[in-house]
Amino acid sequence: MSYVSSSPHVSDKTTTQRIMLDVVIALLPATIFGIYNFGWHAALIVVVAILASVGAECAYEFLMKKPITIMDMSAVVTGLLIALNMPSTMPVGLVILGCVFAIIVVKQLFGGLGQNFMNPALAARCFLLISFAGYMTNFVYDGVSSATPLAVLKAGGEVDVLSMFIGTTGGTIGETSVIAILIGAAYLLIRNVISIRIPLTYIGTFAVYTLIFGARRFDLTYLAAELCGGGLMLGAFFMATDYVTSPVTKKGKIVFGILLGILTGIFRYQGNNAEGVSYAIIFSNLLVPIIEKYTAPRAFGIVRQKKEKKEDK
Repeated sequence: MSYVSSSPHVSDKTTTQRIMLDVVIALLPATIFGIYNFGWHAALIVVVAILASVGAECAYEFLMKKPITIMDMSAVVTGLLIALNMPSTMPVGLVILGCVFAIIVVKQLFGGLGQNFMNPALAARCFLLISFAGYMTNFVYDGVSSATPLAVLKAGGEVDVLSMFIGTTGGTIGETSVIAILIGAAYLLIRNVISIRIPLTYIGTFAVYTLIFGARRFDLTYLAAELCGGGLMLGAFFMATDYVTSPVTKKGKIVFGILLGILTGIFRYQGNNAEGVSYAIIFSNLLVPIIEKYTAPRAFGIVRQKKEKKEDK
């Protein structure tokens, strides 16, 4: 027996494959700039991460006798995001390990696409950062190993904000160029792939937190550096907006963005780490069911009835 809901019905030709393809296209500016910025090894990491992610998903589904879903391109997006979150010096073997962890442990063991409780790419980043901190914090730019701009700011030093905006600084492959990330974000917004609510609320809340609680309060140059530094822009537009691990309700997206901004600020300014975006997004992912529970709109025509106490006869 089939069940058909009451009208109106909305017909939409959008598919998971189309959405994922749009995300890949949007990530191309940051990917191309990252390869230009860091060289051939960055290109190798991108290729290996995508192949490892697709391969891990195909192998798991084949061994578990499940339908092969690699054509939906979700594994490609996960692999590309993992690569963009890696330093250009990352050993290829550890990149593969991170991809296998993301696809099998975080995604497939929880039921596959649509069932994972946190962003697989960020889970892989955090897993590698905890397990192999030395490799994950080895940033080389122009052949010289140096601290990232955020680490310099954390230590009280000065940074070149323009270089951070353009991307000619140390960092992970895909996070350094704010221009490239914003070009990709504009594409996603024009295509209606993502909503502006989460990124805008996230970045806005973090900006307010920085002005009030940052190391240099109400310093706009410092604020600009913090906004351009690290994975804030990449995380806000490409990972915090993940369909599976972010709220679906309008109010929920705003609450989610505010939570992300506050947590990122706490991790950056009150913690020992100069970053904080990855942990903020993962922690907030865990709270999405609660956020949706309390922000879900009430169905039209539903009236709450008060429970009457029954008297004992």
